[in-house]
Amino acid sequence: MDAYRTVDERATARFEVMGSEFIGHVAPVETTEHAETFVDAIESEYDDATHNVPAYRVRADPFREWSSDDGEPAGSAGKPALNVLQQEDIENVVVVVTRYYGGTNLGVGGLARAYSRAVKEALDEAGVVEEQPHERVSITVDYDDSGTVRGVLDSAGVEFEAEYEADVTFDVRVPVETAADLRDRLRSATSGRAEIQ
Repeated sequence: MDAYRTVDERATARFEVMGSEFIGHVAPVETTEHAETFVDAIESEYDDATHNVPAYRVRADPFREWSSDDGEPAGSAGKPALNVLQQEDIENVVVVVTRYYGGTNLGVGGLARAYSRAVKEALDEAGVVEEQPHERVSITVDYDDSGTVRGVLDSAGVEFEAEYEADVTFDVRVPVETAADLRDRLRSATSGRAEIQ
């Protein structure tokens, strides 16, 4: 599984063109569901905007990329936004460009330039990083084994969150290439008591 380029964090960038305000929102995502949730959240937050133009590229099986003009003239908004992500070769990313109409029509070319610029500037704000493919692993253990599991996860240097209820559940984000080794270490450390999904 090859490394890929994505954004480091959520970010926004805003500017005006002939009275219209454009706000580019960008976020890293891991699934199409995450991307669509982000789009819905921006549409709700900016529900008074003239347009909220979304685009995303997600490493799924199969690979997914999508955009919408959200009422702008065909090909003037969604496609230019997606084109920037394609040209920059950025994946696992979602963008929404919010537009507040300022009273002057920009024409298809002007719109395409403004939507492209909003995505580029938001990407610059977020920062582009190289990422290794990750997978999610869920580990459920009794309290007695939770310290052992936490020690293995800490020593592996992986990101995780722990939830303490009747049992302890660890939600772990692990590089694909080391996931099998981590599972083996956890089974060995807990003598097979860890429930790993």
